[in-house]
This record gives sequence, C-alpha cells and structure tokens, in this order.
Amino acid sequence: MTTSTISEKKTPPMMPGGLPYLGYALELQRNPINFLQRGQEKFGEIFSFLLAGSQVTLLTGPKANEAFFRAPDDQLSQKEAYQFMVPIFGKGIAYDTTPDRMSEQLGFVFPALREERMQAYAGFMATEAKAYFETWGESGEVDLLAAMNELTVFIASRCLIGHEFRQHLTTEFSQLYHDLEGGINLLAFFQPYLPLPSFRRRDKARVRMVELISPIIANRRAEGNEGEDFLQALMTARYADGTALSEDNITGLLLTLLFAGQHTSAVLAAWTGILLLQHPQYLPGIMAEQQAVFGPRETFSLEGLRQLVVLERSIKEAERLRPPLIMLIRKILRDFEYNGYQVRAGGLAMVSPAVCHRLPDCFHFPNRYDPDRFTPERAEDRKAPYTLIGFGGGRHRCIGQAFAYQQVKVIWTVLLRQFELELVHQNYEPDYSTFVVGPRQPCLIRYRRVRNVRV
Repeated sequence: MTTSTISEKKTPPMMPGGLPYLGYALELQRNPINFLQRGQEKFGEIFSFLLAGSQVTLLTGPKANEAFFRAPDDQLSQKEAYQFMVPIFGKGIAYDTTPDRMSEQLGFVFPALREERMQAYAGFMATEAKAYFETWGESGEVDLLAAMNELTVFIASRCLIGHEFRQHLTTEFSQLYHDLEGGINLLAFFQPYLPLPSFRRRDKARVRMVELISPIIANRRAEGNEGEDFLQALMTARYADGTALSEDNITGLLLTLLFAGQHTSAVLAAWTGILLLQHPQYLPGIMAEQQAVFGPRETFSLEGLRQLVVLERSIKEAERLRPPLIMLIRKILRDFEYNGYQVRAGGLAMVSPAVCHRLPDCFHFPNRYDPDRFTPERAEDRKAPYTLIGFGGGRHRCIGQAFAYQQVKVIWTVLLRQFELELVHQNYEPDYSTFVVGPRQPCLIRYRRVRNVRV
C-alpha cells in the first residue's frame, strides 16, 4: 500500500476535549465504563481519544472484537502494552521475551490443565473451600470480596505451587501478593520504573517470592518428590533448545498464572454471589441442580461440576455484566485497518468487555440480569463469534478460563449448601481504582449456617 493510499483513508473519529497531554486519563480512572460507553454511543464501533500523550482507539462489537483478537502480534502487540507486568513476572518471562519464547512458556501451562490435573484440582478446591468456611462460625457478616481473595489465594497456592507451600502459607505471602498487586495501576502502565514507594515494595516482594519458592524446588529435587501441581510441570519443562527453567523463571511463570487465575477468579466469584443474592428468584433452580447432581455427598467430582449448568449460567452472566478485566489493550506496531478506517502505528488499540457485553444488538435487554440468556434455546453469546469476551477471544482467549469457572463453581456449591445468605447493603458498585474491577469495599454479606440440611 502506497503512502498516498494510506493518507486517503479515514482515521477514526476523535473524542473532543480532554486535558492537555493527560487527555481523558482522570475520567478513565474515575469511571472508565461511562466514558467508553459515551464514546460508543456517539461514534459507534470505532473512535479514538487521548490518554497520557497516547492516542487510544476503542473497537466495539463482535466484528471489531474479532479484528482486534485476530490481528497478528507484529501488528497489535500485547508485549509492548503490558510492560508494566515485567517487574512482577520477571525478566525473560511472558511480556519480556520473544513471541516464540512466550508461546513455549504458555505451552508449559497445558500439562497443568489436563483432565487428570483438573480432576485433582476439584478435590483440592473443595477441601480448601470447606476448611475456609468452617472458620466462619454459625452466623455473622463478612466482606465477600476479601473472603474470595483469601480463599482463591489458598486454592491457587495449593493447585499451582503445591502442598508444601500451602502448608506453610503465612500472612507474609498475602502481604507480598498485596505488594505485587500494588504495582499495577494506570501510572505503572506508562512509567513502571518510577522510584515510588509502591513500586519499591513491588520489587522487594518479587525478590522475596523467589526466596520462598526456591527451597521447595530444591527440596523436591533433592528428595525426588513429585507433586500434582503446576510447579511440578515447570520443574520438568524444557524449552525447545533443551534448556531447563531457572528458579527465577519458575517463580515468574507461577506468578503469571497466579495473577491470571487468582484475582480474576476472586472478583468473578464475588460478583457471581452478589448478583445471585440481588436476584434470589434464581437460587431455587441452582439448589435443585445441586441436589440432583450431588445429593448429600460432599465430594465434588470434575464430572459432577461440569453438570452444574444452571450455576454456570449465573457465573457467565456475572462475567457478562461485571467482567473482571474491563479493558484489553494492544500496542499498534503497524497501521491497522478496520471498516474503512486507518489506525496509525504508535498508538494503542483497545476492546472493552464491559462495553461490548451491554450492546443491545448482542444481548436482549443488556442491562438486565438474566442467566437464562445462556440456555441452549437462547444462547445469546453464540449468535456471533467474539460476543462474550470476558476471558479474551480466539487464540488470545485465556487458557485458565476452565480453571476459573471450576473454582467459582466449587466455592458457591459449598457456600450455598452450608449457609443461608443475604446482602447487607442495597448497592454494590464497581471499584475502578484497581486493574481487576471488583465490587467496592466493604461489600458485606450476612450468613447463617444451616446444619444437616444442605450438606
């Protein structure tokens, strides 16, 4: 394509206004969804806006989503967009390596998600959930998001890092994880290495994580022990050139999967419960399904969990209405064309699950909570590809989605069988101050244990 041809093509409409240099950074931080929805309603499926000196182009709708997810890595790049994760994951891991090397690293994940591993995880998840909820006592109030964050850390630690680590899991790990999360914000997106206290805590926590995990690796190798966890898969993994993974590499990949699976799962679990308790007319169907699949048994098999299709529809509706990741971003390395518009290299391309999931052309009464929209008869998410993108799409779909859904199913199966639950507040609003958008805290629920009834 010649230069003259490129210059003749339209560029996406630009959102007017905004602050000098900052553009819409402050509004995007306060309430990104209102801003992005306003642009979509004004301009349609593609428009641009200024954000901290960069031009960002939002693509919206199934066809635009498809163009975004199917673009080659040398055109729309995750690596350049997510450099703020490099201090957490580590050098040479994920977004700090070549696309081929990153593909190899993703390939190491697959053994940890095989059928037999997922079956073992079902047992680990149930054990952790039951033990955790036993600490609640007979009745009381609890912050649901805080509880889901704690429990999913325990579950992810057990399934991914192993029994030894979970046995010795201390408050130190929770604090370290919190310090790592503290390094993920809008400022880190643009300047991840500024000498800020939160970034210093992030870097110290990363070093300490290696110190905690390295002895487990050394002990397993010395004693010839093997575990049914992701750590074991990484210890035996080899790159195509035969190179084994260093302890720093192993820690980085563990943190990559932990961040991919824990926080999003915790947020999805919290929103699933909040929305269900706001719409209790759907609970009898879920409880009837529980009884039909498990009866009085407390052992949750992988096969049984897959039969919980009514509960799964509620999880999927939570993903639709309250996706944990509200924006997915790529760096534009080569000019990108969509629907007659030319998006120039150098800026950022974005899709927003939170905006796409509320398009009336895709979902009937999109602002209404309606898990039945996912029944086989309606299947609104299957009318067009790339309609439901809470876990990404195409080759970029999160490979841990099945793990996340299984985890949320286990948590709510145990909770609903052991407790009567109700919301303490009327409104549970999203907290846009964090990268993964959960409910604003405190998000309290009230519980009362039901003995010898549901368990």
